Amino acid sequence: MYKFAAPALLCALLMVNRPVVAEARDNLETLPDLGDTSGQIFTPQHDRKLGTAFMRQIRQAGLVLDDGEATRYLQNLGRRLAMYSENPGHNFTFFLVADPRINAFAGPGGYIGTNTGLFTAAENESELAGVLAHEIAHVTQRHLARAFDTADKLSLANTAALLAAILIGTQDSQAGAAALTAASALNIQQQINFTRANEKEADRVGIRALAGAGFDPHGMAGFFEKLQKNAKLYGTQPPEFLSTHPVTTDRIAEATSRAESYPVVNQADDHQFQLMRAKLRVAGYESPRQVLLDFQRFHGKDGGSTDVERYEYALLLAAGKQHEKAARVMRQLHRSDPDRLAYRLALGRILHQAGDLESALNLYRESLSLYPGESIVILPYANTLMNAGDNEQAYTLLADLSNSAAHGPDVYKLLAQAAGKTDRPLQTHTAMAEYHYLNGYTLQAVEQMKLAQKTTSLSNYQAARIEARLKALEQELNEKD
Repeated sequence: MYKFAAPALLCALLMVNRPVVAEARDNLETLPDLGDTSGQIFTPQHDRKLGTAFMRQIRQAGLVLDDGEATRYLQNLGRRLAMYSENPGHNFTFFLVADPRINAFAGPGGYIGTNTGLFTAAENESELAGVLAHEIAHVTQRHLARAFDTADKLSLANTAALLAAILIGTQDSQAGAAALTAASALNIQQQINFTRANEKEADRVGIRALAGAGFDPHGMAGFFEKLQKNAKLYGTQPPEFLSTHPVTTDRIAEATSRAESYPVVNQADDHQFQLMRAKLRVAGYESPRQVLLDFQRFHGKDGGSTDVERYEYALLLAAGKQHEKAARVMRQLHRSDPDRLAYRLALGRILHQAGDLESALNLYRESLSLYPGESIVILPYANTLMNAGDNEQAYTLLADLSNSAAHGPDVYKLLAQAAGKTDRPLQTHTAMAEYHYLNGYTLQAVEQMKLAQKTTSLSNYQAARIEARLKALEQELNEKD
Protein backbone atom coordinates (compact mmCIF):
# COMPACT_ATOMS: atom_id res chain seq x y z
CA MET A 1 0.00 0.00 0.00
CA TYR A 2 0.98 3.60 -0.42
CA LYS A 3 1.86 6.06 2.26
CA PHE A 4 0.99 9.72 1.94
CA ALA A 5 2.97 12.56 3.38
CA ALA A 6 0.83 15.26 4.93
CA PRO A 7 2.28 18.76 5.52
CA ALA A 8 3.99 17.67 8.73
CA LEU A 9 5.91 14.93 6.98
CA LEU A 10 6.53 17.04 3.90
CA CYS A 11 8.33 19.61 6.00
CA ALA A 12 10.59 16.98 7.54
CA LEU A 13 11.27 15.39 4.16
CA LEU A 14 12.70 18.69 3.01
CA MET A 15 15.73 17.93 5.12
CA VAL A 16 16.75 14.72 3.31
CA ASN A 17 20.29 14.32 2.01
CA ARG A 18 20.68 15.33 -1.63
CA PRO A 19 21.87 11.87 -2.84
CA VAL A 20 18.75 10.25 -1.38
CA VAL A 21 16.37 12.33 -3.45
CA ALA A 22 18.46 12.78 -6.59
CA GLU A 23 17.31 9.63 -8.35
CA ALA A 24 13.65 10.23 -7.52
CA ARG A 25 13.97 13.82 -8.70
CA ASP A 26 15.38 12.66 -12.05
CA ASN A 27 12.38 10.41 -12.55
CA LEU A 28 9.84 13.16 -12.01
CA GLU A 29 7.64 14.40 -14.81
CA THR A 30 8.20 17.94 -16.10
CA LEU A 31 8.15 20.48 -13.31
CA PRO A 32 6.88 24.04 -13.67
CA ASP A 33 9.28 26.95 -13.86
CA LEU A 34 8.92 28.34 -10.36
CA GLY A 35 11.25 31.31 -10.77
CA ASP A 36 14.00 32.45 -8.43
CA THR A 37 14.48 32.01 -4.70
CA SER A 38 13.56 35.51 -3.62
CA GLY A 39 10.50 34.47 -1.71
CA GLN A 40 8.27 34.32 -4.80
CA ILE A 41 8.10 30.52 -5.07
CA PHE A 42 4.74 30.30 -3.38
CA THR A 43 2.88 33.08 -5.11
CA PRO A 44 -0.68 31.94 -5.93
CA GLN A 45 0.25 31.41 -9.59
CA HIS A 46 3.33 29.33 -8.82
CA ASP A 47 1.56 27.48 -6.07
CA ARG A 48 -1.12 26.40 -8.54
CA LYS A 49 1.49 25.29 -11.11
CA LEU A 50 3.25 23.24 -8.47
CA GLY A 51 -0.09 21.80 -7.36
CA THR A 52 -0.96 20.75 -10.91
CA ALA A 53 2.38 18.97 -11.28
CA PHE A 54 1.86 17.41 -7.85
CA MET A 55 -1.57 16.07 -8.83
CA ARG A 56 -0.29 14.61 -12.09
CA GLN A 57 2.40 12.76 -10.17
CA ILE A 58 -0.16 11.28 -7.82
CA ARG A 59 -2.25 10.15 -10.78
CA GLN A 60 0.82 8.68 -12.45
CA ALA A 61 1.41 6.58 -9.34
CA GLY A 62 -2.15 5.24 -9.62
CA LEU A 63 -3.24 6.61 -6.25
CA VAL A 64 -6.35 8.58 -7.20
CA LEU A 65 -9.72 6.84 -6.84
CA ASP A 66 -11.79 7.86 -9.85
CA ASP A 67 -15.21 7.33 -8.31
CA GLY A 68 -17.14 10.28 -9.67
CA GLU A 69 -20.07 9.94 -7.28
CA ALA A 70 -18.06 9.74 -4.06
CA THR A 71 -15.66 12.42 -5.29
CA ARG A 72 -18.59 14.71 -6.09
CA TYR A 73 -19.85 14.32 -2.53
CA LEU A 74 -16.37 15.08 -1.13
CA GLN A 75 -15.97 18.13 -3.34
CA ASN A 76 -19.34 19.53 -2.32
CA LEU A 77 -18.50 19.01 1.34
CA GLY A 78 -15.08 20.61 0.95
CA ARG A 79 -16.40 23.62 -0.95
CA ARG A 80 -19.07 24.19 1.66
CA LEU A 81 -16.34 24.37 4.31
CA ALA A 82 -14.07 26.48 2.13
CA MET A 83 -16.76 29.18 1.92
CA TYR A 84 -16.25 29.74 5.66
CA SER A 85 -12.46 29.51 5.59
CA GLU A 86 -9.94 32.33 5.95
CA ASN A 87 -9.79 32.54 2.15
CA PRO A 88 -13.19 31.64 0.65
CA GLY A 89 -12.01 32.63 -2.82
CA HIS A 90 -9.22 30.03 -2.88
CA ASN A 91 -9.52 27.38 -5.56
CA PHE A 92 -9.55 23.99 -3.82
CA THR A 93 -9.54 20.53 -5.38
CA PHE A 94 -10.71 17.64 -3.20
CA PHE A 95 -10.04 14.06 -4.26
CA LEU A 96 -10.07 10.52 -2.92
CA VAL A 97 -6.97 8.37 -2.46
CA ALA A 98 -7.30 4.62 -2.91
CA ASP A 99 -5.69 3.71 0.42
CA PRO A 100 -7.44 1.93 3.32
CA ARG A 101 -5.23 3.61 5.90
CA ILE A 102 -6.52 6.56 7.91
CA ASN A 103 -4.96 9.73 6.55
CA ALA A 104 -5.57 13.01 4.74
CA PHE A 105 -3.19 15.66 3.45
CA ALA A 106 -3.00 19.14 1.95
CA GLY A 107 -0.64 19.52 -0.97
CA PRO A 108 0.40 22.61 -2.95
CA GLY A 109 -2.14 24.46 -5.04
CA GLY A 110 -5.08 23.70 -2.77
CA TYR A 111 -5.13 19.98 -3.62
CA ILE A 112 -6.54 18.10 -0.65
CA GLY A 113 -6.54 14.31 -0.61
CA THR A 114 -8.58 12.04 1.65
CA ASN A 115 -7.81 8.36 2.00
CA THR A 116 -10.78 6.04 1.61
CA GLY A 117 -9.73 4.58 4.97
CA LEU A 118 -10.27 7.91 6.70
CA PHE A 119 -13.62 8.44 4.97
CA THR A 120 -14.94 5.08 6.17
CA ALA A 121 -13.45 5.52 9.66
CA ALA A 122 -15.47 8.70 10.22
CA GLU A 123 -18.76 7.76 11.86
CA ASN A 124 -20.65 10.93 10.93
CA GLU A 125 -20.36 13.80 8.50
CA SER A 126 -19.09 16.27 11.09
CA GLU A 127 -16.06 14.06 11.79
CA LEU A 128 -15.14 13.95 8.10
CA ALA A 129 -15.87 17.66 7.77
CA GLY A 130 -13.60 18.32 10.76
CA VAL A 131 -10.65 16.68 9.02
CA LEU A 132 -11.30 18.56 5.77
CA ALA A 133 -11.62 21.86 7.66
CA HIS A 134 -8.26 21.16 9.32
CA GLU A 135 -6.58 20.50 5.95
CA ILE A 136 -8.22 23.57 4.38
CA ALA A 137 -6.74 25.63 7.21
CA HIS A 138 -3.25 24.29 6.41
CA VAL A 139 -3.71 25.77 2.95
CA THR A 140 -5.28 29.11 3.87
CA GLN A 141 -2.66 29.71 6.60
CA ARG A 142 0.11 28.96 4.07
CA HIS A 143 1.85 26.46 6.31
CA LEU A 144 3.67 24.81 3.43
CA ALA A 145 4.91 28.22 2.26
CA ARG A 146 6.11 28.97 5.79
CA ALA A 147 8.03 25.68 5.79
CA PHE A 148 9.80 26.79 2.64
CA ASP A 149 10.70 30.09 4.29
CA THR A 150 12.30 28.25 7.19
CA ALA A 151 14.27 26.15 4.72
CA ASP A 152 16.43 29.07 3.56
CA LYS A 153 14.43 30.02 0.48
CA LEU A 154 14.43 26.76 -1.44
CA SER A 155 15.72 26.82 -4.99
CA LEU A 156 13.96 25.23 -7.91
CA ALA A 157 16.10 22.12 -7.42
CA ASN A 158 14.94 21.84 -3.81
CA THR A 159 11.35 22.33 -4.89
CA ALA A 160 11.83 19.39 -7.23
CA ALA A 161 13.33 17.48 -4.32
CA LEU A 162 10.22 18.15 -2.31
CA LEU A 163 8.04 16.56 -4.97
CA ALA A 164 10.48 13.65 -5.13
CA ALA A 165 10.28 13.29 -1.37
CA ILE A 166 6.49 13.22 -1.59
CA LEU A 167 6.69 10.38 -4.07
CA ILE A 168 9.28 8.54 -1.97
CA GLY A 169 6.93 8.72 0.99
CA THR A 170 3.86 7.68 -0.98
CA GLN A 171 5.19 4.83 -3.05
CA ASP A 172 7.71 3.27 -0.69
CA SER A 173 7.20 3.72 3.03
CA GLN A 174 10.62 2.24 3.80
CA ALA A 175 12.33 4.70 1.47
CA GLY A 176 10.38 7.51 3.06
CA ALA A 177 11.50 6.40 6.50
CA ALA A 178 15.09 6.16 5.28
CA ALA A 179 14.87 9.71 3.97
CA LEU A 180 13.68 10.90 7.35
CA THR A 181 16.48 9.03 9.10
CA ALA A 182 18.98 10.77 6.85
CA ALA A 183 17.91 14.16 8.14
CA SER A 184 19.79 15.68 11.03
CA ALA A 185 18.22 15.40 14.49
CA LEU A 186 18.41 19.16 14.95
CA ASN A 187 16.50 19.95 11.78
CA ILE A 188 13.85 17.31 12.51
CA GLN A 189 13.32 18.74 15.99
CA GLN A 190 12.93 22.22 14.54
CA GLN A 191 10.36 20.97 12.07
CA ILE A 192 8.44 19.05 14.76
CA ASN A 193 8.17 22.19 16.88
CA PHE A 194 7.09 24.20 13.86
CA THR A 195 4.55 21.56 12.89
CA ARG A 196 2.93 21.54 16.32
CA ALA A 197 2.28 25.26 16.00
CA ASN A 198 0.82 24.69 12.56
CA GLU A 199 -1.43 21.94 13.83
CA LYS A 200 -2.87 24.09 16.61
CA GLU A 201 -3.47 26.95 14.22
CA ALA A 202 -5.16 24.59 11.75
CA ASP A 203 -7.36 23.32 14.59
CA ARG A 204 -8.38 26.83 15.61
CA VAL A 205 -9.09 28.09 12.10
CA GLY A 206 -10.67 24.81 11.04
CA ILE A 207 -13.10 24.68 13.97
CA ARG A 208 -14.26 28.19 13.15
CA ALA A 209 -14.99 27.14 9.56
CA LEU A 210 -16.62 23.93 10.76
CA ALA A 211 -19.03 25.83 12.97
CA GLY A 212 -19.66 28.50 10.36
CA ALA A 213 -20.66 25.87 7.80
CA GLY A 214 -23.24 24.46 10.20
CA PHE A 215 -21.44 21.33 11.33
CA ASP A 216 -20.89 20.14 14.87
CA PRO A 217 -17.75 22.04 15.98
CA HIS A 218 -16.84 19.04 18.17
CA GLY A 219 -16.47 16.87 15.07
CA MET A 220 -12.76 17.57 14.68
CA ALA A 221 -11.71 17.00 18.29
CA GLY A 222 -14.03 14.01 18.56
CA PHE A 223 -12.42 12.28 15.61
CA PHE A 224 -8.90 13.03 16.86
CA GLU A 225 -9.77 11.68 20.30
CA LYS A 226 -11.23 8.50 18.83
CA LEU A 227 -8.07 7.90 16.81
CA GLN A 228 -5.89 8.49 19.85
CA LYS A 229 -7.89 6.07 22.01
CA ASN A 230 -7.80 3.39 19.34
CA ALA A 231 -4.11 3.90 18.52
CA LYS A 232 -3.03 1.14 20.89
CA LEU A 233 -4.98 -1.34 18.77
CA TYR A 234 -2.61 -0.65 15.87
CA GLY A 235 0.51 -1.80 17.77
CA THR A 236 3.71 -0.33 16.36
CA GLN A 237 1.91 1.21 13.38
CA PRO A 238 -0.77 3.66 14.54
CA PRO A 239 -3.08 5.35 12.02
CA GLU A 240 -1.12 7.39 9.48
CA PHE A 241 -3.05 10.49 10.48
CA LEU A 242 -1.52 10.38 13.96
CA SER A 243 1.98 10.11 12.50
CA THR A 244 1.57 13.06 10.15
CA HIS A 245 -0.68 15.12 12.45
CA PRO A 246 0.70 14.68 15.99
CA VAL A 247 -2.19 14.59 18.46
CA THR A 248 -1.71 15.13 22.19
CA THR A 249 -4.14 15.14 25.08
CA ASP A 250 -3.56 18.86 25.57
CA ARG A 251 -4.27 19.55 21.92
CA ILE A 252 -7.54 17.58 22.04
CA ALA A 253 -8.57 19.38 25.23
CA GLU A 254 -7.79 22.75 23.66
CA ALA A 255 -9.78 21.90 20.52
CA THR A 256 -12.70 20.65 22.63
CA SER A 257 -12.68 23.82 24.70
CA ARG A 258 -12.63 25.94 21.57
CA ALA A 259 -15.55 23.98 20.09
CA GLU A 260 -17.58 24.63 23.24
CA SER A 261 -17.41 28.35 22.58
CA TYR A 262 -19.70 27.86 19.57
CA PRO A 263 -23.43 27.15 19.68
CA VAL A 264 -24.48 23.53 20.07
CA VAL A 265 -25.42 21.93 16.74
CA ASN A 266 -27.94 19.10 16.76
CA GLN A 267 -27.22 18.04 13.23
CA ALA A 268 -29.08 15.06 11.76
CA ASP A 269 -26.69 12.58 10.20
CA ASP A 270 -26.35 13.16 6.47
CA HIS A 271 -27.86 10.34 4.43
CA GLN A 272 -25.59 10.89 1.43
CA PHE A 273 -22.50 10.69 3.64
CA GLN A 274 -23.59 7.31 4.98
CA LEU A 275 -24.37 6.01 1.49
CA MET A 276 -20.97 7.05 0.12
CA ARG A 277 -19.27 5.63 3.20
CA ALA A 278 -21.02 2.30 2.55
CA LYS A 279 -20.06 2.38 -1.12
CA LEU A 280 -16.38 2.98 -0.37
CA ARG A 281 -16.45 0.32 2.32
CA VAL A 282 -17.76 -2.30 -0.15
CA ALA A 283 -15.24 -1.21 -2.80
CA GLY A 284 -12.43 -1.72 -0.27
CA TYR A 285 -13.33 -5.24 0.81
CA GLU A 286 -10.75 -7.80 -0.30
CA SER A 287 -13.32 -10.61 -0.05
CA PRO A 288 -16.81 -9.18 -0.64
CA ARG A 289 -18.39 -12.64 -0.77
CA GLN A 290 -17.23 -13.43 2.75
CA VAL A 291 -18.41 -10.04 3.94
CA LEU A 292 -21.77 -10.76 2.30
CA LEU A 293 -22.11 -13.95 4.35
CA ASP A 294 -21.32 -12.07 7.54
CA PHE A 295 -23.72 -9.31 6.54
CA GLN A 296 -26.55 -11.80 6.00
CA ARG A 297 -25.80 -13.48 9.31
CA PHE A 298 -26.15 -10.20 11.22
CA HIS A 299 -28.79 -8.41 9.15
CA GLY A 300 -30.91 -11.26 7.79
CA LYS A 301 -32.04 -12.03 4.25
CA ASP A 302 -33.51 -8.53 3.78
CA GLY A 303 -30.10 -6.94 4.34
CA GLY A 304 -30.90 -4.81 7.36
CA SER A 305 -33.51 -2.46 8.77
CA THR A 306 -32.22 0.87 7.42
CA ASP A 307 -31.90 2.19 3.87
CA VAL A 308 -28.12 2.49 4.25
CA GLU A 309 -27.80 -1.13 5.36
CA ARG A 310 -29.94 -2.33 2.44
CA TYR A 311 -27.94 -0.18 0.03
CA GLU A 312 -24.70 -1.73 1.24
CA TYR A 313 -26.31 -5.17 1.07
CA ALA A 314 -27.28 -4.64 -2.58
CA LEU A 315 -23.73 -3.53 -3.43
CA LEU A 316 -22.36 -6.63 -1.71
CA LEU A 317 -24.75 -8.83 -3.68
CA ALA A 318 -23.61 -7.19 -6.92
CA ALA A 319 -19.96 -7.66 -5.93
CA GLY A 320 -20.78 -11.33 -5.42
CA LYS A 321 -22.32 -11.54 -8.92
CA GLN A 322 -25.84 -11.99 -7.51
CA HIS A 323 -27.21 -9.30 -9.79
CA GLU A 324 -30.86 -10.38 -9.77
CA LYS A 325 -31.08 -10.19 -6.00
CA ALA A 326 -29.09 -6.96 -5.95
CA ALA A 327 -31.42 -5.35 -8.50
CA ARG A 328 -34.47 -6.38 -6.49
CA VAL A 329 -33.17 -4.72 -3.32
CA MET A 330 -32.02 -1.59 -5.15
CA ARG A 331 -35.33 -1.25 -6.98
CA GLN A 332 -37.10 -1.21 -3.63
CA LEU A 333 -34.82 1.57 -2.44
CA HIS A 334 -35.33 3.49 -5.67
CA ARG A 335 -39.12 3.25 -5.38
CA SER A 336 -38.99 4.49 -1.80
CA ASP A 337 -36.88 7.54 -2.77
CA PRO A 338 -37.06 8.04 -6.56
CA ASP A 339 -35.17 11.35 -6.51
CA ARG A 340 -32.13 9.88 -4.74
CA LEU A 341 -29.42 9.88 -7.41
CA ALA A 342 -27.27 7.39 -5.50
CA TYR A 343 -30.00 4.75 -5.85
CA ARG A 344 -30.46 5.50 -9.55
CA LEU A 345 -26.73 5.19 -10.27
CA ALA A 346 -26.35 1.99 -8.25
CA LEU A 347 -29.36 0.38 -9.93
CA GLY A 348 -28.07 1.41 -13.35
CA ARG A 349 -24.69 -0.20 -12.64
CA ILE A 350 -26.31 -3.40 -11.40
CA LEU A 351 -28.65 -3.64 -14.42
CA HIS A 352 -25.67 -3.08 -16.75
CA GLN A 353 -23.67 -5.78 -14.98
CA ALA A 354 -26.63 -8.15 -15.26
CA GLY A 355 -26.80 -7.56 -19.03
CA ASP A 356 -30.15 -5.76 -18.92
CA LEU A 357 -28.89 -2.88 -21.03
CA GLU A 358 -32.33 -1.70 -22.11
CA SER A 359 -33.52 -1.18 -18.53
CA ALA A 360 -30.22 0.48 -17.59
CA LEU A 361 -30.47 2.85 -20.57
CA ASN A 362 -34.05 3.79 -19.73
CA LEU A 363 -33.01 4.55 -16.15
CA TYR A 364 -30.01 6.65 -17.20
CA ARG A 365 -32.08 8.50 -19.80
CA GLU A 366 -34.69 9.38 -17.20
CA SER A 367 -32.00 10.36 -14.69
CA LEU A 368 -30.33 12.66 -17.20
CA SER A 369 -33.63 14.42 -17.80
CA LEU A 370 -33.87 15.02 -14.04
CA TYR A 371 -30.19 15.99 -13.70
CA PRO A 372 -29.23 17.55 -17.07
CA GLY A 373 -25.52 17.87 -17.75
CA GLU A 374 -24.61 15.81 -14.68
CA SER A 375 -21.29 14.10 -15.44
CA ILE A 376 -21.79 11.27 -12.94
CA VAL A 377 -24.88 10.30 -14.96
CA ILE A 378 -23.43 10.94 -18.42
CA LEU A 379 -20.36 8.73 -17.96
CA PRO A 380 -22.16 5.47 -17.05
CA TYR A 381 -24.92 6.32 -19.55
CA ALA A 382 -22.39 6.73 -22.38
CA ASN A 383 -20.57 3.57 -21.36
CA THR A 384 -23.84 1.61 -21.45
CA LEU A 385 -24.73 3.16 -24.82
CA MET A 386 -21.45 1.91 -26.29
CA ASN A 387 -22.05 -1.56 -24.89
CA ALA A 388 -25.47 -1.46 -26.54
CA GLY A 389 -23.93 -0.40 -29.86
CA ASP A 390 -25.17 3.20 -29.89
CA ASN A 391 -21.71 4.72 -30.24
CA GLU A 392 -22.84 7.89 -32.00
CA GLN A 393 -25.07 9.05 -29.16
CA ALA A 394 -22.36 8.15 -26.65
CA TYR A 395 -19.86 10.29 -28.56
CA THR A 396 -22.23 13.25 -28.72
CA LEU A 397 -22.86 13.14 -24.98
CA LEU A 398 -19.16 12.84 -24.11
CA ALA A 399 -18.04 15.52 -26.58
CA ASP A 400 -20.55 17.97 -25.13
CA LEU A 401 -19.41 17.09 -21.62
CA SER A 402 -15.71 17.54 -22.40
CA ASN A 403 -16.40 20.98 -23.90
CA SER A 404 -18.44 22.21 -20.95
CA ALA A 405 -15.67 22.38 -18.30
CA ALA A 406 -12.38 20.87 -17.18
CA HIS A 407 -12.69 17.19 -16.30
CA GLY A 408 -10.62 14.30 -15.04
CA PRO A 409 -8.92 11.72 -17.26
CA ASP A 410 -11.88 9.32 -17.09
CA VAL A 411 -13.94 11.63 -19.32
CA TYR A 412 -11.22 11.81 -21.98
CA LYS A 413 -10.59 8.08 -21.92
CA LEU A 414 -14.26 7.30 -22.56
CA LEU A 415 -14.43 10.05 -25.20
CA ALA A 416 -11.44 8.52 -27.01
CA GLN A 417 -13.18 5.14 -27.00
CA ALA A 418 -16.39 6.61 -28.41
CA ALA A 419 -14.45 8.58 -31.02
CA GLY A 420 -12.62 5.44 -32.08
CA LYS A 421 -15.87 3.51 -32.42
CA THR A 422 -17.36 6.27 -34.61
CA ASP A 423 -14.32 6.63 -36.88
CA ARG A 424 -13.11 10.03 -35.62
CA PRO A 425 -9.30 9.65 -35.56
CA LEU A 426 -8.64 13.32 -34.80
CA GLN A 427 -10.86 13.29 -31.71
CA THR A 428 -9.49 9.91 -30.68
CA HIS A 429 -5.91 11.17 -30.61
CA THR A 430 -6.62 14.54 -28.98
CA ALA A 431 -8.74 12.93 -26.25
CA MET A 432 -6.06 10.32 -25.57
CA ALA A 433 -3.47 13.10 -25.42
CA GLU A 434 -5.40 14.82 -22.64
CA TYR A 435 -5.92 11.49 -20.87
CA HIS A 436 -2.18 10.77 -20.87
CA TYR A 437 -1.27 14.31 -19.85
CA LEU A 438 -3.59 14.38 -16.83
CA ASN A 439 -2.15 11.06 -15.74
CA GLY A 440 1.38 12.47 -15.81
CA TYR A 441 2.60 11.00 -19.12
CA THR A 442 3.61 14.02 -21.17
CA LEU A 443 5.65 12.11 -23.75
CA GLN A 444 2.69 9.88 -24.61
CA ALA A 445 0.51 12.99 -24.85
CA VAL A 446 2.96 14.50 -27.35
CA GLU A 447 2.92 11.32 -29.42
CA GLN A 448 -0.89 11.38 -29.57
CA MET A 449 -0.92 15.04 -30.63
CA LYS A 450 1.59 14.27 -33.41
CA LEU A 451 -0.73 11.55 -34.66
CA ALA A 452 -3.60 14.03 -34.53
CA GLN A 453 -1.48 16.44 -36.58
CA LYS A 454 -1.23 13.82 -39.33
CA THR A 455 -4.98 13.45 -39.62
CA THR A 456 -6.24 14.21 -43.10
CA SER A 457 -8.60 17.08 -43.98
CA LEU A 458 -7.78 19.26 -40.97
CA SER A 459 -9.30 22.73 -41.00
CA ASN A 460 -7.04 25.71 -40.39
CA TYR A 461 -8.64 26.15 -36.97
CA GLN A 462 -8.07 22.50 -36.02
CA ALA A 463 -4.47 22.59 -37.24
CA ALA A 464 -3.78 25.76 -35.24
CA ARG A 465 -5.23 24.29 -32.04
CA ILE A 466 -3.22 21.11 -32.41
CA GLU A 467 -0.04 23.06 -33.10
CA ALA A 468 -0.55 25.25 -30.02
CA ARG A 469 -1.23 22.28 -27.73
CA LEU A 470 1.70 20.31 -29.13
CA LYS A 471 4.03 23.27 -28.63
CA ALA A 472 2.97 23.60 -24.99
CA LEU A 473 3.49 19.90 -24.33
CA GLU A 474 6.90 19.82 -26.02
CA GLN A 475 7.97 22.86 -24.02
CA GLU A 476 7.28 20.92 -20.82
CA LEU A 477 9.41 18.04 -22.06
CA ASN A 478 12.24 20.44 -22.94
CA GLU A 479 12.06 22.04 -19.48
CA LYS A 480 12.52 18.59 -17.97
CA ASP A 481 15.65 18.05 -20.02
